[in-house]
Amino acid sequence: MGDPALSRRGFLAATAAAGLGMTALSGCGSGDGGSSSSGKVTVEWWNISTTQPTKNVWAGLARKFEAQNPHVKLKIVQLENDAYKSKMTALIASGKLPDIFHTWGGGVLKQQVDAGLVEDLTDGTKPWAEGMLSVAKQPYLIDQKLYGIPFDIGMIGFWYNKAHFKKAGISEPPTTWSGFLDAVRKLKAVGITPLALAGKESWTGMYYWAYLAMRTAGLDALQKADEAKDFTGTGFVQAGQHLKELVDLQPFQKGFLGAAYSAPTGQAAAVGNGKAAMELMGQWAPVVEADAGKGLGSDLGFFPFPAVDGGKGAITEVFGGGGGHALRKGAPKEAVDFLKFFASETTDLVLVEKTNTLPVVPGAEKALKDPNTKAVQAQLKGATGFQLYLDQAYAPAVGQQINDSVAGLIAGSKSPEQVTQEITKTAKEEQ
Repeated sequence: MGDPALSRRGFLAATAAAGLGMTALSGCGSGDGGSSSSGKVTVEWWNISTTQPTKNVWAGLARKFEAQNPHVKLKIVQLENDAYKSKMTALIASGKLPDIFHTWGGGVLKQQVDAGLVEDLTDGTKPWAEGMLSVAKQPYLIDQKLYGIPFDIGMIGFWYNKAHFKKAGISEPPTTWSGFLDAVRKLKAVGITPLALAGKESWTGMYYWAYLAMRTAGLDALQKADEAKDFTGTGFVQAGQHLKELVDLQPFQKGFLGAAYSAPTGQAAAVGNGKAAMELMGQWAPVVEADAGKGLGSDLGFFPFPAVDGGKGAITEVFGGGGGHALRKGAPKEAVDFLKFFASETTDLVLVEKTNTLPVVPGAEKALKDPNTKAVQAQLKGATGFQLYLDQAYAPAVGQQINDSVAGLIAGSKSPEQVTQEITKTAKEEQ
């Protein structure tokens, strides 16, 4: 990752570009755990759970923890995905992180660790963290040390409206990219919008290119490209070409370039209200579809991203990740206590039952009832390979460039070759 000081300067430059002032940084990382003269400890917890029922469930868990620990006050800050990332960039540049903060692990967490801002949780959590699912902890392991505690694990796949598929004469979800494009054409032919996309939020489009890169170039190629700082290989160009094939079919809802993800007129709502047949999204999709829209109930189905004919990847290789919590360096011990509380079987059962979270504590699997959640879990258990979200697996600047370049391809302003060239340029600059 290079010199931590250089990384910090990069964060400062990104902060200036984002136009975020130091007013956004107040109250974080005070270093004393927020202790008051009365002995009360305030622990600041930043997360991205802004949709229902997750928002209320998490608030209820916070109150339960406070009741069990009367000397602790949890100050909750909840931000939408992109806003959270922007705020965290500013906080990292200042060196003042919240006591507890959301993390996806991977390259972003590594850069924070290299900057000396994150607490090593290896020894302090060992007695209880060892019992969690191993695959769920992988994104938070850096140099064999644990820097985050997962609360879920999952994958990206297609969520679809079974009634729309039936109307279009699609008897089974497609398993190949050519079959997927045919399904898109059939849906359009009967007047159904095939896909919903939040073009306003670039991470949503990245999923398509990432999966296509996995299917064409293969998982190993993604790792080797990161190491070599070169994404111009044939497989990556082909990924863009395949995505352009889809874009040329005009499959997305009207006004998709200005649509947000979880807004009442956004991507999730378009699927949840039956206005679009599919979305490529993570395991949280059903909850957000029901919150932003009406939800599809028994008409909702799930299928993995199709294979690409002649590609090096397999349909059993999955793309995704999970959510976790990390602590700022020097966070109070009460923050560790909260991580233990949140990672308990009791809490995991609540998350599985009320928010359809996939369990990270084996004992909580008995709470799985939703057929789609079970379908995602089955795909994960049968996975022959796993790739973390690209905007988290790689250095932050590289991840953001992938998001932005792919968004340009989808909008029609970038070619498949330009996408790979821009990503490569940014990767080399990060060396």
